[in-house]
Amino acid sequence: MRTEYVEAVLALVELVPPGAAVAYGDVAELLGSGGARQVGSVMSHHGSGVTWWRVLRANGEAPQGLEAEALRFYVREGTPLVGRYQDFLRTGEGRWRVDLMAARWAPEDGDFDLIDAIAERLERRLHKMSAPDDEMTV
Repeated sequence: MRTEYVEAVLALVELVPPGAAVAYGDVAELLGSGGARQVGSVMSHHGSGVTWWRVLRANGEAPQGLEAEALRFYVREGTPLVGRYQDFLRTGEGRWRVDLMAARWAPEDGDFDLIDAIAERLERRLHKMSAPDDEMTV
């Protein structure tokens, strides 16, 4: 995975506010690059230093294996949840998920300025690095 893409994904994830969430595919769409699987790969390998719990599967399920830790963040941040999350907190049993319809981040104008800057920087860096070095390019 290219470093430029990893950095762009992580920068965008940091913009998602407390109590909100996005799907992996949302991140790719906002960047205008990659797809849900690429974003998922970035998050699983490099996302531990950012607000990883705010990036979910499209069905609202927390990252696999991190459900208990993520749930504590969701409750603390007031993220909309559905299902038996209180049972899960008490006993570790019970199915739940983030209500992504209610929690999905809707960026505002200022957010879009930041997102556009991240996406443009990514595009410039990817384009610059992929330019041929054949001494024929003008």
